Amino acid sequence: MLSNHETDPSTTGTRTAVRAETVTAEHAGRRIDNYLLLLLKPAPKSLVYKLLRSGQVRVNGGRCKPDYRLVSGDVLRIPPVVAVAPGEIHIPEARLAQLESAVLFEDQHFLIVDKPAGLACHGGTGVAYGVIEIARRLRPGVARLDLAHRLDRDTSGCLILTKQVDVLRGVHEEIRERQMEKRYVALMHGHLPARLTSISAALASDREQGAEKRARVKSDGKASQTLVENVEAVGPHSLVSLRLVTGRMHQIRAHAQHIGHSVAGDRLYGDDDFNRAMAGHGLKRLFLHAASIAFDSAGRHISVAAPLPAELVAVLDALRAPA
Repeated sequence: MLSNHETDPSTTGTRTAVRAETVTAEHAGRRIDNYLLLLLKPAPKSLVYKLLRSGQVRVNGGRCKPDYRLVSGDVLRIPPVVAVAPGEIHIPEARLAQLESAVLFEDQHFLIVDKPAGLACHGGTGVAYGVIEIARRLRPGVARLDLAHRLDRDTSGCLILTKQVDVLRGVHEEIRERQMEKRYVALMHGHLPARLTSISAALASDREQGAEKRARVKSDGKASQTLVENVEAVGPHSLVSLRLVTGRMHQIRAHAQHIGHSVAGDRLYGDDDFNRAMAGHGLKRLFLHAASIAFDSAGRHISVAAPLPAELVAVLDALRAPA
């Protein structure tokens, strides 16, 4: 891991010096936060944003926001950090075995896994490790592994990791051009209207003092669209297949709340009475699963599916059972 020496003097390890990095054409157009995550790997995301917020990272001598797009020739000032060997992160053998058994697809370009609910995509504040740290431990012979996108910690399902930077850029281009198909399954409160086929509501992320970051429907937010592709009545509630057109933070969960049909087990956007009722049927997590993902890469089409986890199937069986 990496930590900022100026803010964590107790951390042991090798301290780097202030250095300048010149952006090459290879990285032009990349967001600076993603570039820093690559450059400072395996730095936690929390450190990267701390360095940006505090102005310790500079671009051409000035401050910048995390979504700044790099330009070839930009000169970055990188502050001192303390490097700690990745091997010092303790990852339980059970977690290593769990992710190894969750591999859905692997070749020389990709590692696609069925991420378990409750496992973060990467380490950060209060989280020692995530999928990326586990994957790098499982594949020590792979020169680089990067998260191509992310899933909420409480969401399970298809997650793409890439093994080359050009492949990573290709996936990001598919995402930007909205060519990647991401399908989810969710259990939602009540019966959805038969006419509902799409949820379009602009979303903006914010964080109230001391609260968790969340998405809110706001007229000045970013355009966001979730397609409702199939709805099955399960008792008094709805099992819903959804496809993301855009990929905003917490998009499905915020859109579900917006239309008054929250996702089961959602502690942030959900309905407390609904969540308690679902807990009575054995639900112990968010009922949101990234069921499939499909995209093109290097002239071929890749389509991967992750089955609904057994614990979610059990909840559906309980709801379908005669009263």
